[in-house]
Amino acid sequence: MSILALFLILTAAVSHAAWNLLLKRAESKELFAWWFSVSGAVLLAPLGVTLYILYPVSLPGPWFILGGAVMQCFYLVLLGRAYARGDLSLVYPIARGTGPMLVPVLAVLILGETIAWPAIVGIVFVVIGIYTMSWWGHFREILTNPVGFFRDSGAFYAILTGCVITVYSLLDKRAVEHVQPFLYMYFMTMGVSLGLAPYVFRKYGLYRMRAIWDENLWTIPTAGLLSFLAYACILTAFSVSRVSYIVPAREISIVVGVLAGVWILKEPFGRGRLVGSAMIVLGLILISLSP
Repeated sequence: MSILALFLILTAAVSHAAWNLLLKRAESKELFAWWFSVSGAVLLAPLGVTLYILYPVSLPGPWFILGGAVMQCFYLVLLGRAYARGDLSLVYPIARGTGPMLVPVLAVLILGETIAWPAIVGIVFVVIGIYTMSWWGHFREILTNPVGFFRDSGAFYAILTGCVITVYSLLDKRAVEHVQPFLYMYFMTMGVSLGLAPYVFRKYGLYRMRAIWDENLWTIPTAGLLSFLAYACILTAFSVSRVSYIVPAREISIVVGVLAGVWILKEPFGRGRLVGSAMIVLGLILISLSP
């Protein structure tokens, strides 16, 4: 993996964990997520128009944009519901852990990518580290009653979120071959804003929508810009490296997210999260050193 790809991944990791922290602290997760998409679409409109003039989109680009926007709508709704029902330090690792487990396999089968042996070992370390953080203290429960564990609503929505992440990661890899990465990200932001508008208006009403905006006047635009930066960095990394490397490596954000949950939200931090964090970092090192 190149130095540029690694830099983009680390920038995305910090930005992604930061906006997830802001989302977790919000009173209404779904409304907050929608509002920060709207704010990002408005604030970055000049950038979107400029990029569209410089990099016009032709077929099949619009189809990738439409598919990506639909998946992003599902992602934000499911993530908001997961955070409404579970801790940041539990939901974040599970949601982000599904992708590194599935994407490398699907990338080899569908996209025809190859994976070097050090990267394979690194991916395994990342996946094991993620689930060590998530399941430490619950191993006996999972072995004896796996269905009961996953019936926990926070874990359930986190897993669904992870499945959506898997799908849109593969879609995004193809999309940036036809659409400039930052322009594609702007279309995603605008697509979520428009696509979720009828849903949030019908569910919450204008009064509640206005109240959430007023309560988060500064954090909503901040989250919107952080979300755009995180995703745009990953899309750019997709254009210079393998998706089977990028998706597992970006999960260094899990370590950042867990630390934020512990230090800022005062969530518990046990031995399992320490061991899991160390394994994720080791996995990232192995992936970054792979050709």
